[in-house]
Amino acid sequence: MRRRQLIAAGLAAPFIVPSRGWAANEIKIGFPMGLSGPIALYGQPVTKGAELCVSEINTAGGVLGRKLMLLPRDSKGNADESVRVSRELILRDNVDFLVGSMTSAESPAVSTIAKENKVMMVAPTAKTIQLTDKANLHPYIVRTASTTDIEGRNAAMIVSKWDAKRIATIAPDYAYGRDIMHAFAVLLKKLRPDMEIVDQQWPKLGQADFAPFITAQMSKKPEAVFGAVFAGDFASMVKQGKPLGFFDAIQNRYAGAGETGSIEMTRSLGNDYPVGITANTYDPVIWPNGPDYHKKYTQAIRTYMKDEWGSSWAIMGYVGVLALVAGIRKAGSIDADKVSKAMIGLTFDTPIGPQTIRGKDQSANRGQFWGKIVRDPAYPFPVMANVQYTDPTPFMD
Repeated sequence: MRRRQLIAAGLAAPFIVPSRGWAANEIKIGFPMGLSGPIALYGQPVTKGAELCVSEINTAGGVLGRKLMLLPRDSKGNADESVRVSRELILRDNVDFLVGSMTSAESPAVSTIAKENKVMMVAPTAKTIQLTDKANLHPYIVRTASTTDIEGRNAAMIVSKWDAKRIATIAPDYAYGRDIMHAFAVLLKKLRPDMEIVDQQWPKLGQADFAPFITAQMSKKPEAVFGAVFAGDFASMVKQGKPLGFFDAIQNRYAGAGETGSIEMTRSLGNDYPVGITANTYDPVIWPNGPDYHKKYTQAIRTYMKDEWGSSWAIMGYVGVLALVAGIRKAGSIDADKVSKAMIGLTFDTPIGPQTIRGKDQSANRGQFWGKIVRDPAYPFPVMANVQYTDPTPFMD
């Protein structure tokens, strides 16, 4: 059993139990993820994607002659809870690796636990640049998600082409929101010096009442808005904003980050979705010109989830496990230090094409798909049109 640092974990020794006999030879992957509350709209399919990947790998013979075991735990999208369940996974369940957690509030905190216990962690969804900046970077963390720099700068490129000068922003008031808006504002100023950010609103993560933020923003008369409100919060903002004329006032010139173009979101909102806005997603799912390997993955996740449409978010759990497995295979070991070294510079295949984890910040070159959300009679929910995937490399530095 790997030596754990009890000081970091804060758990007493009696909570540490030996692995069950039937699981003794399995490689355990702890998976802290938001499975309840507003974040579950994304967290549940992320978990399904990870489960599918584990199933496929085990069916193909496992890794280094051993099967994988995924241990999901509900972090509730809360940093304290994410730390608590991650500690338990490390100390009580004796996991070999962590893949998770969901938000940019959780992952930096869990990263500290991984570092102190020398457990390799893959962050599949958290985007804040703080996770892997120089002050926080350590050998036991890699990121397969996009970053706030990539997402914010990509949005600036999009908004800079719009016929508007008065720009407003709205984003959750924590690391993700603050970081993405900084990246957006800096590049937008360079691209369009004539554009002015006339208002910025900062609702808390999990905000229930968006009306005060919406009315305050509308009073500044912006001509376009860049928003990073996501998951259940975006749904709440839309349902409260549409009756106030929020999207009509800006003629749907709204660029929505936070995967507000995912089919989880378009299906959830249905007729309430503000069609005509521009939004992003990690996987458009409906991608007519996509490669065959994406179509194969899409069919697999639909079958696994027993859902005729599948998921935009499942790919993040799937890719997180893929990256970890590629690192284990390259290392030829489950030793955390060996896997850590193996993952630097690692290139691995994904359902949208190869990704590489660069050494500078131990983050993958992962971009997102952007497009206008429209109604299409072929589908019972709004879909992304003119799907575009932008190379993230220019936005990473």
